[in-house]
Amino acid sequence: MSISDLFDSGFKLRNKGHFSAIVRVAMTDGEINEKEKAFLDRLARSLEINEEEYQEILENPTKYPINPPYLYIKRVERLYDLGRMVYADEKLGERQEKLLKKFALRLGFTPGNVNYIVDKALTLIKEGADIEEFTFEIRNMNK
Repeated sequence: MSISDLFDSGFKLRNKGHFSAIVRVAMTDGEINEKEKAFLDRLARSLEINEEEYQEILENPTKYPINPPYLYIKRVERLYDLGRMVYADEKLGERQEKLLKKFALRLGFTPGNVNYIVDKALTLIKEGADIEEFTFEIRNMNK
């Protein structure tokens, strides 16, 4: 196996972990509605998740671990994707918010600021922030 194969497989595994985390958020209320499905379809394409992998993850979304990115900006981008899924059906349930906080911790946000970051993230998403505005605001929260 070449180094490029190792890199590609690691990249693919991280994408599957990220996608499976988002599927778990979508399934917190027991079903995936049309808006959530549309979001998952778009995200699967951008993460290069093929149809077979998509179905495998839907059947068992806990199969792949959440692999936190090394770079803070990448963690913020993943939080954005997760937060958008929470609001895909324009409702925020208590279970969804708890799950988002749990994933934020797994992404590497600290227990001391996870509530603040998730609250800020959800506010930005609810207000319609795009990825650029979201990352700017989250990165500059403590400045």
